[in-house]
Amino acid sequence: MTQQTPQVPSTGEPELTGVRNFRDVGGLPTVDGRRVGPGVLFRSGHLAHATDSDTAFLDSLGLHTVFDFRNSADIKLEGPDVTLTGVRTVNLPLSDPADGAGFWTMVREGDLATLREMLGEGRAEQRMTASYRLIITTRTAEHGRVLDELADGSAPALMHCSAGKDRAGLSIAITLLALGVERDAIEADYLESSAVHRRYKVWRAAHAQDGMSPEVMALLTPLFDARAEYLAAAFTAIEETWGDTDTYLRRGLGLDPAKRERLRERLLAG
Repeated sequence: MTQQTPQVPSTGEPELTGVRNFRDVGGLPTVDGRRVGPGVLFRSGHLAHATDSDTAFLDSLGLHTVFDFRNSADIKLEGPDVTLTGVRTVNLPLSDPADGAGFWTMVREGDLATLREMLGEGRAEQRMTASYRLIITTRTAEHGRVLDELADGSAPALMHCSAGKDRAGLSIAITLLALGVERDAIEADYLESSAVHRRYKVWRAAHAQDGMSPEVMALLTPLFDARAEYLAAAFTAIEETWGDTDTYLRRGLGLDPAKRERLRERLLAG
């Protein structure tokens, strides 16, 4: 049976079956009264499980580049992205708050005592904020390359990791900072990843002790949430390390004024 391209409901978003957390960030306002153009910058979870109809929809976007921030453990676990017609994929592995396959094995199979030891008493939240800070301070080359690519014409672009929340979420946030998008708008877009229909599907092995009991889920929830304090930790790391956003973009990521203006001209409307 031939599958049809996903329908677009009243929210303006496609009903994708095998791709979570997809959205166009077009329309977000900048501090100088412009907006991110529609159809130039997208974000999502991984594309490995895209159905034929999902793939047809993604093909229709006219993408130039897909930025995949997953590491080799993620790709082994989830599979490689589907192939999109005429689209190049740039794999830039970033630090994972889940710390690769070993941590995910614990999440999926660990008993309650292990989960309590690893994640209880605020340790899950601490892990997330520390990871966000680490990505900001140690992955400047990768984020600098993303902005270079976009300024040099690699849009329309889609950025994703596994859930499309942390690594892709930060990469989108940094791009939006470079475009001059309002901080409140960046945070609001980031927090959208916690919507029920966007969330990464938590999976526990059938033999895992306590399965998906309420206590287990309470311990795991901070890993799968998009929380304002996580993003705030990233912004604080920028300010503590570079003093302000402009210095971070210029010195940390190598985004000089001319390149930043090219980026804005390519991705902003109005």
